[in-house]
Amino acid sequence: MSLYTLLPTISTSFIALSAILVAIGWNLAIKRRLESHKKVMLAGAASALLFFIIYVSRTIFVGNTDWGGSDELKPYYLVFLFFHIVLATVGAVFGITTLTLAFKEKFAKHRKWGRVTSVVWFFTAITGVTVYVLLYLLYPGGHTKPVLDVLFGG
Repeated sequence: MSLYTLLPTISTSFIALSAILVAIGWNLAIKRRLESHKKVMLAGAASALLFFIIYVSRTIFVGNTDWGGSDELKPYYLVFLFFHIVLATVGAVFGITTLTLAFKEKFAKHRKWGRVTSVVWFFTAITGVTVYVLLYLLYPGGHTKPVLDVLFGG
């Protein structure tokens, strides 16, 4: 396994883990096991943050992966990817908001935001894993240059 596939595999695993932890945390909240809920949700947030750090680092130092499938499928993939990016951005903002509300002990708002945030995050994780499967398993593509090379002529 090369660096081009190792880092995406690791980062995608963190996104899948974060969704699993959010599901467990949501269940714990329903059962009113709030201390366990807090710990599991913080672990889910840490897992999502680890994904983000790995993803950004890979983009900067290694580069991203180009679409490797047919030209006929590429427009559908790009629409799907755009949908995933929008979901991930919304999910991240909602996640930060939901965590902030919890830390500020505004639990009524936290519960309302948390329900929506969790659903958005589940779809983000599902679409993120799907992007990984498309790029690295079904249609392995080429690789773009690292951002540093693009910026500084490497």
